[in-house]
Amino acid sequence: MSCYLTTPKHMSLYWSVLTVLLLLAITAPVALAFGFGGASAARSNIAPLRWFGKSYIAVVRGVPDIAFFLFFVIALDQGIEYLRHKALCPDWSEPIRQGNDFVVCQAAKMPLGSAPQWVHESYGFALAVLTFALVFGAFAANVLFGAMRAVPRSQLETAEAYGMSRRQTFWRVLVPQMWVYALPGLSNLWMVLIKATPLLFLLGVEDIVYWARELGGTKTPRFTDYPHGDWRMWYFLALLVFYLLFTRVSEIVLERVMARLTHGQATAAGEAQRKAAA
Repeated sequence: MSCYLTTPKHMSLYWSVLTVLLLLAITAPVALAFGFGGASAARSNIAPLRWFGKSYIAVVRGVPDIAFFLFFVIALDQGIEYLRHKALCPDWSEPIRQGNDFVVCQAAKMPLGSAPQWVHESYGFALAVLTFALVFGAFAANVLFGAMRAVPRSQLETAEAYGMSRRQTFWRVLVPQMWVYALPGLSNLWMVLIKATPLLFLLGVEDIVYWARELGGTKTPRFTDYPHGDWRMWYFLALLVFYLLFTRVSEIVLERVMARLTHGQATAAGEAQRKAAA
C-alpha cells in the first residue's frame, strides 16, 4: 500500500492539494481587493465610476459561475493572443477568425509552444486566479457595499463635524467599522470559494478532483503495476474528509477574528461579549 500511495500519479495528487491551497491563498486577498474597489466605486459621487462599480457587481453576480469560467478564460486568452499577433506579426495576411477556429501566428501564442511545461502550468494557474478573483470579487463587492451602508450615519457626521475631509472620514471612520458588518458575509463567501475549487478543471488546471477521478477509475494490468477496480468512492470520500476538515478549521479561525473585531463595538456580538464578561 505504501508503494501504491507513492506512485508518481499519487505524488501529483498531493501536489494538487498544494495547488488548491495556493490558489485560495492568492485568490482570497485579490478578490477582496477587487471587492473593495468595486464597493468603493459603487458608492462614489462620480457617476461613471458609480455606474461601473454597480455594473460590475450586477453583471458578474448575474452570470452563472460555470458559464463565466468557460467564456471569460477563452475570451481573455484570445484577447491576449490577438494583441500579440497585431504587434508581432504585422505582415500576417490571413484572417484570424476562420470559421470556429482562432488562428494567430506562432510568435503570438500564449504561452509559446516551445515554452517549458512549467510556463504553461503557471499561465493556466494565473488565468484561474484572475477568473476566481473577478467572480468572487463581485460578491465581495456586494458584501462590502452593504457593510459600508450599515455603518451608522451619525459616525460619519461626527467625523465631518470635527473637520475631517471626505477622504479622511472614509479611511479613518467608515473602513475600520465596516469590517464588523462585512465579516459574516465574507465568511460565507470564503466557504463558497473553498467549495468552488473543483471548478479548476474547467480552466485546465489538474486539481485534486481530477486526480481523484483519474486514480480511482478502474485500472487493468496492461496499463499499471497496481490494477484495481473502481475505487473512486474511496478517493472522493478522502476529498470529503479534506474539505470538511478545511472548512471546520476556517470556521474556528473566522470565529476568533469575529470576536476580535466585535470586541468593544456597539453591535449584538459586542454586547454579548460585555454581558459574558460581566
